[in-house]
Amino acid sequence: MRELLNLSPEVAEAIRDKRPVVALESTVIAHGLPRPQNLQTAHRLQDVVREAGAVPATIAVIDGTLTVGLNDDHIKFLADDEHIRKISTRDISLAVAQGWNGATTVAATIWIAHRAGIKVFATGGIGGVHRGSLPDVSADLPELTRTPIVVVCSGAKIVLDLPATREWLETHAVTVVGYQCDELPAFYSRGSGLPVDARVETAADVLSVFGAQQALGIESALLVVVPVPAKFEVPANELQIVLTTALEDADWKGIVGPALTPFLLGQMAERSEGATLRANIALLENNARVAAEIAREVV
Repeated sequence: MRELLNLSPEVAEAIRDKRPVVALESTVIAHGLPRPQNLQTAHRLQDVVREAGAVPATIAVIDGTLTVGLNDDHIKFLADDEHIRKISTRDISLAVAQGWNGATTVAATIWIAHRAGIKVFATGGIGGVHRGSLPDVSADLPELTRTPIVVVCSGAKIVLDLPATREWLETHAVTVVGYQCDELPAFYSRGSGLPVDARVETAADVLSVFGAQQALGIESALLVVVPVPAKFEVPANELQIVLTTALEDADWKGIVGPALTPFLLGQMAERSEGATLRANIALLENNARVAAEIAREVV
């Protein structure tokens, strides 16, 4: 496995010396944000992690190599190339065997990060149970049940079925703790009305829970949910109007499957006059900072 991982010198040294490292996904660069915000945000997230005292490890597949700790050229490549594949856990072996270039989802990123020896991962929102009658569940969810890592996020993306996603996490025994909050954030909004399993106030509190999981041999992730900063929150009533319109547009255009979530997020940013995009970037930066603080405790 180690032969298939390419760790940057900075990340390899930090892991060897037991210094804090935060894994970052790359799908947000290639597919999650529009240009030029994708490139700017990718660099800013790394800066935020460093400013908070940890080493950033952005992860992707480059020429079939599982790359942990992207350099500036890698990031620019992912941000600029329109043909970058989206790599989930099921795609990792194909990507390695066939020499793909790909941006890793939450599922693939935590799979790779755990095998590299990284204990903390930051993202914006996880995947979840999709809306509609079909049992469409993101690969992020089952990966959370089998990868013992701290995942810092702002809940699941708002375009998903949040109550069903919360129920799935409970059914499959993924512990959800609210970082200075009492309910699951709704991505762009600070609350959803859905409960967390417990509230924590500090990074040290997160370590206590994760340490207990490790001591007990629990193999699932610890999901740490952090609300979007208040000044960037999009009120839930405004958000629902924008989301409903975007869903109707997607239905009319026949957009389904993997293309649906990026389409909906893009439509919501446009229809909210950029409010959801600003919220997305703000929560990404805030989650990276919180993850770095947690990583300093977890090393």
